[in-house]
Amino acid sequence: MFLEDCIVLENNKISDSYYLLKLKGEKSISAAKPGQFYMLQCKNESTLLRRPISLHYIDTDKKIIEFYYEVKGKGTNEFKTIKPGENINLQGPLGNGFDIDVQDKNIVVIGGGMGMAPMKFLIKVLSQKNNVTFISGGRNKESINILDNFNLESIETIITTDDGSLGIKGNVTVPLLKILKDKNIDKIYTCGPQIMMKHIMDIAHKHNVLCEVSLEERMGCGVGACVGCSILTKEGMKKVCKDGPVFNSKIIIND
Repeated sequence: MFLEDCIVLENNKISDSYYLLKLKGEKSISAAKPGQFYMLQCKNESTLLRRPISLHYIDTDKKIIEFYYEVKGKGTNEFKTIKPGENINLQGPLGNGFDIDVQDKNIVVIGGGMGMAPMKFLIKVLSQKNNVTFISGGRNKESINILDNFNLESIETIITTDDGSLGIKGNVTVPLLKILKDKNIDKIYTCGPQIMMKHIMDIAHKHNVLCEVSLEERMGCGVGACVGCSILTKEGMKKVCKDGPVFNSKIIIND
């Protein structure tokens, strides 16, 4: 874990309340893994707690760190006002990310809504040694504008939208079920709304496919010192910030 001041390169609105923040990083670049997160410090000193933001992407050559975030509270409302050239302090990378020590596997990566945040980096790493299919889901085509920032030229990509404005009308489980019927899939990685991941876990367990899920909980410290993000699992209480945010779906209580 590192503390570092980073220079803001870009902070662009993607759609509605979604923004893409690009920073010039240094110390934490080589340590970051897909699925981890950072705690970002607010400029306003009255906002004491840092805000947890999922790592979107790392460009090791250019030393750029990307964060895809949604404006929905006091802290992220402040983030959207940050301008290029300003500094922001990062704490991270934090948490346990996705298992990327796999090769020669058929993998399905599924991101829904803000759950697409960690998927750009994950897809890049996994696709180097595996056959990856990416399923992306959103309410409408505007909600998945972030895909323009992905590198998907050699990745089989399936898009779904609730209203049918882009890709398949419906949710991500529709193409997932077809893929599982047509192909031998070794593992599923997913992040998104809780109800979406619940259905994906059910499908994965029914088809006896390994599945990793990235959970989201309110975090106070980000390092396991408080109990704000504790969840009950089949292995007892776990802290999402320290034991996760990525978990094997088999330990998740999926009621």
